[in-house]
Amino acid sequence: MQRVTALAAALLMTMASGVFAAEAAPATKGDPAKGKEIVDKVCAACHGVDGNSAAAANPSLAGQHPEYIYKQLNDFKTQKRANPVMLGIASQLSDADMRNVSSYFSAQQAKDRGASDKVLIEAGKKIYRGGIAAKGLPACMACHGPSGSGIPSQFPRVGGQHAGYIEAQLKSFRLAANSESYTKSINPKPRANNDAMKQIAARMSDEDIRAVAEFMQALH
Repeated sequence: MQRVTALAAALLMTMASGVFAAEAAPATKGDPAKGKEIVDKVCAACHGVDGNSAAAANPSLAGQHPEYIYKQLNDFKTQKRANPVMLGIASQLSDADMRNVSSYFSAQQAKDRGASDKVLIEAGKKIYRGGIAAKGLPACMACHGPSGSGIPSQFPRVGGQHAGYIEAQLKSFRLAANSESYTKSINPKPRANNDAMKQIAARMSDEDIRAVAEFMQALH
């Protein structure tokens, strides 16, 4: 049984690598100075002037890989990722604007957040570093790195991200995986713009998700 679950985890990890690599195509380098002009006018209210958001509902983008930010903006624009607010914003940005904004945020320094729940963090550490063999769940650090820094153009940075935001996104991926058909009015909204993360999140319980989210917030 252990051999079967280990093989399942390895297969899922391989699949995740291929999907992320294909979806997060490298973006041409943008102009951070021009990006800052857009951020100050459009993005700062939710994501912070320096990309460190104050509210857990809004992701921090400071230090995030520009390729990842660029892809998400494109996904919002094409509605591969459903979010009415971001659809309205991304629709007004040109391709050059998206590259400039991505370059600006990626150049900012991410702030350390620490953990808010010391009990959950230990459980999250085990899942992040070792996965859950019985569920065929691969270790998060296999893709996102020991410190949560991710891999440019393939895997996003998760270290220091708001636990509340990570929890919401994992549940949204799971909802998309468990719904044969769904409407955009469901709350939380299904997130279907990454097949690998849908399958990974589908293997996680609410407790698993909360623990991993707490540990990721504390990573730096």
